[in-house]
Amino acid sequence: MIVIVDYEKGNIKSVERGLAACGAEAVVSADAQAIRDAHAIVLPGVGAFADAMRTLEETGQADAIRHAVAAGTPFLGICLGMHLMYAAGEEHAEDGITPGLGLLPGVVKRMPATDAQGRLHKVPHVGWNTVAVSEDAAHGLFAGIPNESYFYFTHSFMAPETDATCGRTTHSVTFPSACAHGSAFGVQFHPEKSSDAGAALLANFVRMVRERR
Repeated sequence: MIVIVDYEKGNIKSVERGLAACGAEAVVSADAQAIRDAHAIVLPGVGAFADAMRTLEETGQADAIRHAVAAGTPFLGICLGMHLMYAAGEEHAEDGITPGLGLLPGVVKRMPATDAQGRLHKVPHVGWNTVAVSEDAAHGLFAGIPNESYFYFTHSFMAPETDATCGRTTHSVTFPSACAHGSAFGVQFHPEKSSDAGAALLANFVRMVRERR
């Protein structure tokens, strides 16, 4: 059973449909104990880092996710869900930064609107863009997906570069668009909106969950 965390931050139904299309048993739940007991966890999301973390902490969902991931439960963070994996984020933070789930180090910061040559880029970054995948990731979450495939993005903030980065995308700057650390994975784009490549990525996650079982 894959639990899709319901913390009132968007795109839950489309993620549920995407996983169901892969043959997965996926349920939407806000219950912290259900998250702890899940065979796998998906944390989707659209919205602001600070507001999202407030809800996750107040409901006990944050501690449930931390506990499950520490125990090796497969986890997939999508868009805002990937951002929340990091130690902290600046988006809408009252005191400069808001503590995140702490699954990975680093601070999520706003994407710059200009590149190194001073050229302007639209932020939010919305639309289709490619993901350059590291060799290791090509055998896991991105198995069977051609390198530099297109995925659908919509975001204004970007994750920090860490040893967990396994995919990168360039807009105004080159930023981490996928990460992997143990059984925890994150993607900046929306696989549920990314046509065949996105469906293949969700299927790979489901396959990894089944293999672990």
